[in-house]
Amino acid sequence: MADKLRTLQNLEALQARYIGTGHADTTKYEWLSNIKRDSCASYIGHNPLLSYMAVGMGEPKEKVRTKMLEKMVRGAGNPPETQE
Repeated sequence: MADKLRTLQNLEALQARYIGTGHADTTKYEWLSNIKRDSCASYIGHNPLLSYMAVGMGEPKEKVRTKMLEKMVRGAGNPPETQE
């Protein structure tokens, strides 16, 4: 029982520290936004991967970087409408 409690406390600490880990109340929109934002940040942060993508897209690396930053700001689209 103590191991289970310790595991739950560690999970809660991780969820409080890192937004992208989610929790029981995470919506599909929030989860998708986090995945998309994390992926774009990884592409931007790894220069060889960004260069590879730029060659594949046939565009300058800085233009691809700018597109990725814009995607991070926009998120995963519009949040779903709430039903009242």
